[in-house]
Amino acid sequence: MAKKKKWIKPRHKIIEKIVRFILEPVCKLKYGIKIEKFKDRDKGPYLILYNHQTAFDQFFVGIPFKKPVYYVATEDIFNLGILSKLLKFAVEPIPIKKQATDIGAVMNCIRVAKEGGTIAIAPEGNRTYCGRTVYINPAIVALARKIALPVALYRIEGGYGVQPRWSDCTRKGKMRAYVSEVIKPEEYSAMTDEEFIERIRTGLSVNEAAPGGIFESDKKAEYIERAAYVCPFCGLSEFESHGNEAECKSCHRKITYGADKKIGGIGFDFPFEYFGEWYDYQQKFINSLDLEEYYEKAMFVDDIKLSEVVVRKKKIPMRENAKLSLYGNRIVVDEGTENEWEISFDEISVIAVLGKNKLNVYHGKKVYQISGSKRFNALKYVNIYYRWKNIKENNNGEFLGL
Repeated sequence: MAKKKKWIKPRHKIIEKIVRFILEPVCKLKYGIKIEKFKDRDKGPYLILYNHQTAFDQFFVGIPFKKPVYYVATEDIFNLGILSKLLKFAVEPIPIKKQATDIGAVMNCIRVAKEGGTIAIAPEGNRTYCGRTVYINPAIVALARKIALPVALYRIEGGYGVQPRWSDCTRKGKMRAYVSEVIKPEEYSAMTDEEFIERIRTGLSVNEAAPGGIFESDKKAEYIERAAYVCPFCGLSEFESHGNEAECKSCHRKITYGADKKIGGIGFDFPFEYFGEWYDYQQKFINSLDLEEYYEKAMFVDDIKLSEVVVRKKKIPMRENAKLSLYGNRIVVDEGTENEWEISFDEISVIAVLGKNKLNVYHGKKVYQISGSKRFNALKYVNIYYRWKNIKENNNGEFLGL
């Protein structure tokens, strides 16, 4: 039997030094971030757990650590052709299926740890849409115990203000990134799983759906409709944003988004001061929604492109100009045409948002990716699917996929 090649290559150390030299000043200029030095960086390797706020987080994480960092990354970055090959050559990320159990990823993490590598994971599995650290799967505890490395909790603060997940623009503001604490193996081996996960959650928890910081831009509200789809006056709705304002397309009320992250109504009292409060309302609304009312009528219809994802290889275009209908128990592609394709939620194992507003649907052994316009809201599909799943499993759960 052929011996497995080592995951860690000598070139990674050289590339890491070059990338660090280039990216550290870029990070400071573009994001206004202060990356604090880590005094014990030579004592690695580590398992780095970090909260996920911006699209650039992995670069912030790598800077304070002396050795190359091997990132656990969603499979989407492995479907980018030549760019994926370059990333694999340069940093050899560890692939994982989004929002799904992936034994292969676990085994690869153990392999990298045994070779002496530092591993970085965002245990939320998602960037925050609302400014608060989102759900952290308790399975991270079992993985940490198997890897058996010191756990470095790495906090990123200010990222939601500088670059909200739903936005395309980077605002001028201040960020901070630092190791909040290190939990050694002898410490967490004496903890229960509940104590360990609570320590992780406490060390990574950030709430930026609250006062704090000034973040300047002339496009502060733009594309908030990627995250908002429930109007406090109309219920299920759609929004359209331009510059610093967004409008509900049902009742035509407009709100503004300020440099202090505050939102307010134009000519009326809006019931929420920060988007996090609006997001909470939206979650509660969905968790009380009677999905049976939408078994016969669609909640939303979106213009989309549909592709099949050949995992870790490529994406195959299937339909370039399609329509996607969301019901309370299914999604339908090109409803009412000869090419209609209905997918019951019963047939789906996972629905996940990738990036700002792409959607991956895991259907049997296949993965399909749905993308829409810049204003496409992928979040609602995830939320409705998990609302249906909670009802079906009768678990009284309120987790809506993020």
